[in-house]
Amino acid sequence: SLLLLSQVMIMPSSKKILKCVALASLGLNVSNLLGVAAFSSRAISQKSFRIAPHTTSQLPVAGEMQLVNRNTRLFAVDNDDPNPGGLNQWEDENDRKKSFNEIGFFDQVQEWFASDEGKEDVKTYTTSLAVALLLRLLIIEPRYIPSLSMYPTFEVGDQLAVEKVTKRIRPFSRNEVVVFNPPQAFREIVGDSSRKAKEALIKRIVAVEGDTVEVKGGKLYVNGVMQDEPFTAEDAAYEFGPVLVPPGDVLVLGDNRNHSLDGHIWGFLPAENVIGRAVFVYWPPWRVGTNGMY
Repeated sequence: SLLLLSQVMIMPSSKKILKCVALASLGLNVSNLLGVAAFSSRAISQKSFRIAPHTTSQLPVAGEMQLVNRNTRLFAVDNDDPNPGGLNQWEDENDRKKSFNEIGFFDQVQEWFASDEGKEDVKTYTTSLAVALLLRLLIIEPRYIPSLSMYPTFEVGDQLAVEKVTKRIRPFSRNEVVVFNPPQAFREIVGDSSRKAKEALIKRIVAVEGDTVEVKGGKLYVNGVMQDEPFTAEDAAYEFGPVLVPPGDVLVLGDNRNHSLDGHIWGFLPAENVIGRAVFVYWPPWRVGTNGMY
């Protein structure tokens, strides 16, 4: 025993195990010759190596001895230990449970929904979605400019915010930029089956109900007064009017007067078709602002 202990304490761990095996084998042969006790190997694993004396009738032993290569200590183990030698024979319930990555996709989703974290996330996402839909439906919504009919105020790719509240409490005014659903006259021109017939349009109000409108000499006249329009791309190359805007309607034209399918072609716009007023451009960053919107 003293020889075994001395070798354990002074030798490197890699050689220690081989030395222990050799000494154990030597002890086994000597013990059998003396008829005192026999040594037997009880457990060899990746993490533990155990050599314990096997008691006989000639030498009753109250406890067993254990050698563990992890900490190179020699200590006594009680025979009542339900797991002698420190062997990992006990299985935790969590050890039998598959990890999150080992289960199927639908099982992962189901487990996520059942977890406290999943319930909290669902609550957060549902609330956020409801608020976003409410804002878009009643207050403000984003719009994308697909053409140059409102150039130079808007360019293709501009994204702008359209507010939908003030149309219910404030009448429309000249020079305001509005987004609207196309009237029936527009649909008849482009065709009811056309995709354009279902898309919202953006134009500028140039006259409201009761106004007399005329376009002559490339200029716009409202109630006989020529309008100052610094936001237009060029003078109009057509003649229009004079016409009287009926009650409940407005007249809208594109800022790019000669490249816009607008009111001078399909007529007046019912005010009820207006979705909202354009308030500012928010994308791209270098065009953020309200330039050209009155």
